[in-house]
Amino acid sequence: MRLHRLRISAFGPFAGEQEIDFDELSGAGLFLLHGQTGAGKTSVLDAVCYALYGSLPGARQGQNATLRSDHAAPNVRTEVCLELTVAGRRLEITRQPPWERPKKRGHGTTTEKAQSWLREHDPVHGPRDLSRSHAETGEEITQLLGMSKEQFCQVVLLPQGDFARFLRADAEARGKLLGRLFDTRRFAAVEQRLAELRRRSEAEVREGDDRLLAMAHRMSQAAGDGVELPLPDASPGDPGLAGRVLEWAAVARAGAREHLTGAEIRRAEARAGLADVRRSLDGVRELHRLQQRAAEAAGRAATLEARSEEHRHDLNRMERARKAAAVAPALGLYDAATSEHRAATAAEERARAALPHAHADAGAAGLSAAARAALEELGGLESARRAERRLTALAGERAELARQEGADEEVQQEATGWLDGWEERRAALQDRVESAQEAATRAEHLAGRLEPATRKLTSARRRDTLAADTERAERTLLDARQRAGDAHERWLALKEQRLLGIAAELAAGLTEGEPCAVCGATEHPAPTRRDTDHVDRAAEETALTVHQEAERDRSAAEGQLASLRAALTAARDEAGDEPAGRLAAHVEEVRAGHAEARSLAAGLHAAREALARAEREHQHRLGVRQETATRATSRSTARDALDRERVTLEEELAQGRGELGSVAARTSQLERRAALLTDGAEAARAAQDTAERLKKADAALADAAFRAGFDTPDAASVALLDDSAHRALQHRIDAWQHEETAVRAVLAEPDTADAAGRPSADPEGARRRAAHAERRADDAVAAHDRAARRCVELDRLSEEATSEARALGPLRTEYERVAGLAGLAAGTSADNDRKMRLESYVLAARLEQVAAAASVRLRSMSGHRYTLVHSDGRSGRGRSGLGLHVVDAWTGRERDTATLSGGETFFASLALALGLADVVTDEAGGVRLDTLFIDEGFGSLDDQTLDEVLDVLDSLRERDRSVGIVSHVADLRRRVHAQLEVVKGRSGSVVRQAVRG
Repeated sequence: MRLHRLRISAFGPFAGEQEIDFDELSGAGLFLLHGQTGAGKTSVLDAVCYALYGSLPGARQGQNATLRSDHAAPNVRTEVCLELTVAGRRLEITRQPPWERPKKRGHGTTTEKAQSWLREHDPVHGPRDLSRSHAETGEEITQLLGMSKEQFCQVVLLPQGDFARFLRADAEARGKLLGRLFDTRRFAAVEQRLAELRRRSEAEVREGDDRLLAMAHRMSQAAGDGVELPLPDASPGDPGLAGRVLEWAAVARAGAREHLTGAEIRRAEARAGLADVRRSLDGVRELHRLQQRAAEAAGRAATLEARSEEHRHDLNRMERARKAAAVAPALGLYDAATSEHRAATAAEERARAALPHAHADAGAAGLSAAARAALEELGGLESARRAERRLTALAGERAELARQEGADEEVQQEATGWLDGWEERRAALQDRVESAQEAATRAEHLAGRLEPATRKLTSARRRDTLAADTERAERTLLDARQRAGDAHERWLALKEQRLLGIAAELAAGLTEGEPCAVCGATEHPAPTRRDTDHVDRAAEETALTVHQEAERDRSAAEGQLASLRAALTAARDEAGDEPAGRLAAHVEEVRAGHAEARSLAAGLHAAREALARAEREHQHRLGVRQETATRATSRSTARDALDRERVTLEEELAQGRGELGSVAARTSQLERRAALLTDGAEAARAAQDTAERLKKADAALADAAFRAGFDTPDAASVALLDDSAHRALQHRIDAWQHEETAVRAVLAEPDTADAAGRPSADPEGARRRAAHAERRADDAVAAHDRAARRCVELDRLSEEATSEARALGPLRTEYERVAGLAGLAAGTSADNDRKMRLESYVLAARLEQVAAAASVRLRSMSGHRYTLVHSDGRSGRGRSGLGLHVVDAWTGRERDTATLSGGETFFASLALALGLADVVTDEAGGVRLDTLFIDEGFGSLDDQTLDEVLDVLDSLRERDRSVGIVSHVADLRRRVHAQLEVVKGRSGSVVRQAVRG
């Protein structure tokens, strides 16, 4: 990285625009930045850092409010612009922080947003904008430099105070600084990751142990009183816990099986005792049953003896009922005849009560003759009934004519109302048809405009895409050209270096006694030796191959760019310069109008159909109105005919009605009289017939009772039983006989007779003894089942515990491995002799590199007296591996850097800063740092030491570096010829640049 030019405006103490030409200052190799205290020397370095990273270095970062100069005019913008070359690219970075400016209109101020510009100066195409984003600019610069802001401030803006503190700091402070510079967060992350894995593995092992202990408790609960064995005394995480749990489980299973064997023996004994008790209970129960049977039979025999008289009465009653059964048919006929005669007599009385007074005492023949006369008169009224029905029909027809007349009037009014608005309706429908036709015409016109507009929009979008692709292709071409140029220079440099060392390459092929290919001599007393940086033919050819590949890439990039530019030109010719957004809006407007017109035009067919339907309806309404007028004339003629027929029928009906109001009333009167006379005649004949049948039934009943042995028919009726009484009596007789037979059979049984002579049985005591035996057997069976279930449960839990222990084995092995690695990385393991953490180990290696690089310059500054060495020893309780000592060549002893004097501390810290810059630069990918700044500390040196320090700094020019010294020391103004002076004043500071010959 080389700085070329810095332009500052309204920044810090600088009120106006100040420009610094670093190219002129760097030409001398060493330049001085000096000025009065508070003039703004450090602000120059702040401006460099702000331009690169967008913030101030160190403790001044985050103070954007102080970036703007208090001396600047209100309308002057705060701005920092830096030109530099990094990674072979010349860049220009411009940053403007937010600032308050006066409003262009009115009073007051407004806030301008922060802005950034990143440009690249191409020697072929001139300046080119790369980015206007703060984030993109910062990311691009960080990638090119390969350093963060903190690293840049440590290796480019060398703050001597920080390195003096670094020399005297403890291991923790050194670790923090080195950690920021070398970004060892990934190693700390490895430590944390290992610690996290250890905690996770430990948690998994503990969870497995917890599950094993839980299973042990469950097995203990399952074992119950069957196993007298305490649980193993262990905690989760204890080594060997799984083995102790499995051993305890084996002992528990053995105890449970022993308990099961005892339970089986006790169950068998209880079952045998229960069988004996049950056999004894069965015998007692049988004896008790037989004794009860004998006692019951004796009681039943006594009951039969007490009911013997009642049984004889039932037998006599059954005999009389059998005799009366022969008289039953005659009794039935007599009862039926009596009932029929009573019913017929009652019906005759009712029928005669309804007859006219003139026929009340007539016989059956007289009543029949009167009924026939009424029916003959009724037949003569049929003509009058037809006339009456016709009058009713005439009324209905006349009502129908009235209804038709009303309906036709409604139809006539509706047709007239519809026809009154016909002209307006027809005009509206015609307007609708014309509007749809106009919309169809407009849709066709817009469809013709839509397709060209869509093509133009597609071309515009392709134009914008090709423009972005062209910009990327231009950047790719610039990169390809840069790589091709670098490869070409590399090949030429290697070729030149090989030509310079060609003598050594030829000398390598010389053989003693063989002639030289150049001079022909056969003796080769002093052939040229190859040095360490010798370039052979293979290296040159490799560089040539790289150069040719880079040229091919450049040609391909040029071809790609030419194709894109041609396509872009074609797209621009077709789309023009109008933005795609505006074209898209136009297309959407045309498309919306086209859709609207199509929507309106889609109703053309419907509008035409509606007009045609309306015209057909108009013709229909005219026809309806004409038809209703014709029907009205026909109805008037029909109404006159109906009136004439009605007069004729009314005259005929008056003769048939007589004194009653209607023919129907007269007809009803005659029908009722004929029916009453007919009913009276039939009732009189029925009464006469039933009286004859009753007389015959009474004579037959008296004869049947005498033959059956009864004195009177009433005696036979009393002895007769109905079916239910007969069944009940027969049931009592049969039951008495069956009971007598059963009792005699029981009393004749030998077992029953024997049981009756034995002592009374005690079934309750036998049941108590059996219940006691059953409880003992049930308890024994339950105990056996519990023991069996205990064995099964212990076997199951033991299998689960064994599976858990097997699964826990790899987890415990993984935990031990991860725990060992975590302890080793954290410095807590016994294998880590120095108790050094992984991050500290990496930082110790970096510190060793820094000490080695710093010692090269420290020996020159101190007259080959001092050398910095790295120490792995621990200081007190702090971390080990970050010790830093100085070796004094005069005494040959190693001592702490805190024992150096002020001047010695300065050049030691300067050497450390330069060494750190070299190491960080290599760590960042080998980015060249061609411009360095050293801030203060020179006032503590004597003249001789100052000369030695300046010689070391001046030697940096051999590596094409320029060093800027920031100091108040007046003697440096005499010794350093290139100077940049910062002069402060009331209106702000200014810079003065001078280079003396």
